[in-house]
Amino acid sequence: MWVTNINSMKKLTLIALIMVFSGISYGQALPVVPEVDLERYSGLWYEIKRMPSRFERGCMDVTAEYTVTEKRYVRVVNSCSKGEDSKGRTRIKGKAFVKKGSNNAKLRVQFFWPFRGDYWIIGLADDYSWAMVGDPSRRYLWILSRTKIMDPVLLDDLLLKAANLGFDTEMLEDGQSGI
Repeated sequence: MWVTNINSMKKLTLIALIMVFSGISYGQALPVVPEVDLERYSGLWYEIKRMPSRFERGCMDVTAEYTVTEKRYVRVVNSCSKGEDSKGRTRIKGKAFVKKGSNNAKLRVQFFWPFRGDYWIIGLADDYSWAMVGDPSRRYLWILSRTKIMDPVLLDDLLLKAANLGFDTEMLEDGQSGI
């Protein structure tokens, strides 16, 4: 009986992962920004707020670095510190692929083959100093900044925008420690 329950759990976990990374969306469409210049978007970003997720559990001081490659995909390097006595940073590398016809505002990020997740840029400063990224299911949301600290008035504005787009902003966690 125990083995049957474990196998059932494995199957349910696999189905859940497939649904999360397959881009299945529910409800209203999620609007994205009209256009993204990937060269300007490239570089280091600090995660200010995020929806809780299994893959960022325990992470603080989270950064994401994006680099456009010659092959026109975006190299992604996410890193974070885990725990107060962390002796280093945990890193994971991935690739982001632009969805055709999206003017670079919709990407599919892949950290583990064959799974890809939606990465839709739903807010972006004119000077590329901040970005808001989500997915159509509204299970994932990131508020990013070029600096470790974001102006609180701006953050409040972005949280209101996210709530108006259907994200549960009460669930958001801090991405930086000591802020």
